[in-house]
Amino acid sequence: MARWRTPVPAGARPDGPFEPGEQDIRAQLDRGEVLARALTRADLAAALAVCAVDPVASVLATARLEIAARSGFGAAAGQAWGFPAVGPLEAVCWSGANLVPVVPITDPARRTEAIAAFTAVARVYGRRSSSIVGEQRAALALWERLAPHWPPARDIRADQPSMAIGSAPSVPPEPTVRRSVLAELDLVLPACVRMFTEEVGYSPIASGGSAYAERVKSLIAEGRSFVRLVPDGAGRPAVGFKAELGAVAGGVAQVQGVWVEPAFRGRGWSESGMAAVVDATRASVAPVVSLYVNAYNERAIAAYRRVGFEQVGTFATVLF
Repeated sequence: MARWRTPVPAGARPDGPFEPGEQDIRAQLDRGEVLARALTRADLAAALAVCAVDPVASVLATARLEIAARSGFGAAAGQAWGFPAVGPLEAVCWSGANLVPVVPITDPARRTEAIAAFTAVARVYGRRSSSIVGEQRAALALWERLAPHWPPARDIRADQPSMAIGSAPSVPPEPTVRRSVLAELDLVLPACVRMFTEEVGYSPIASGGSAYAERVKSLIAEGRSFVRLVPDGAGRPAVGFKAELGAVAGGVAQVQGVWVEPAFRGRGWSESGMAAVVDATRASVAPVVSLYVNAYNERAIAAYRRVGFEQVGTFATVLF
């Protein structure tokens, strides 16, 4: 399957007051020690053009950059760095809850230079993100350079097939899968917590978790949360299948948080549920639906292939 491509001068620093460490970047830049620059809103069209080279691989960064373009870096909850420090952008790196390098450079030496530049900026700021995630080569190369200077990673998921579908699903969609509503937050949030705990190894609400709960609530409010409700043992509604559109940008919607209640696994619920999500998403959100999954999760990969997803790249994630 071809990789989808949606048909992106030079700034000084993010909007607003200087961030901690930013003065240091300026001083290092003046001395020619940092080959990347902090981007401003004036740079965002060019940054989005870099991401548009491979919109599936860059959707996580593109989503934050689009928010920054609409409402500023404060609303996007992060900042962006660009390579090179002077001249047209060739690569960008989003720094927020996740550190997301986007390096669509084919020349190996130039790619190495871009990664080294982003490493230098990341070292000045220190680790702020809970993960490094993105296209495999860029994410792992960035971590290789940062590993001697940052705290140890909690987990490294080095092989995550990136899959996408840009057509109707190959299996019939489950008709009861639909968008959840805010009145169902008390049903959806526990299912999201269970999924996260299974996937990552700890509860996202163990220390309060208000930010996680707000994230789930916002996805529901934006129509990006899908559920299949079933009766529990007492006849009350419960979540049997769920998925969210975790990032939507550049003509791509990335599905995250796919989960089936353990009692219903092995019945094809993930295939029919994902088919329903693909249909609804392509009808009203984005023409291309993507996701990424750990390579060792062979059952999930097989299920997504049955739906019609094909591998278009590879991600890697470093968790802290």
